[in-house]
Amino acid sequence: MRTVLSISLPENLSQELERFARKAGRNKSDIVKESLSLFLWEMKLKEVQKALRPKAKRLGLVSEEDIFNSVS
Repeated sequence: MRTVLSISLPENLSQELERFARKAGRNKSDIVKESLSLFLWEMKLKEVQKALRPKAKRLGLVSEEDIFNSVS
């Protein structure tokens, strides 16, 4: 099932999207869908990071390098 969503963009953002779509040979809808999907994934990742931060801190994992070193 699909849902149609109508959005309003500032003129400059609309023009930039149009130029990018033309240059990339893609349609605007696909670019917006991909962008929204990435945005939502990043927001979920931030939620998980926030929830795990206290436990990681207790384990002495305060940087991405600490985490990488602990799993390597």
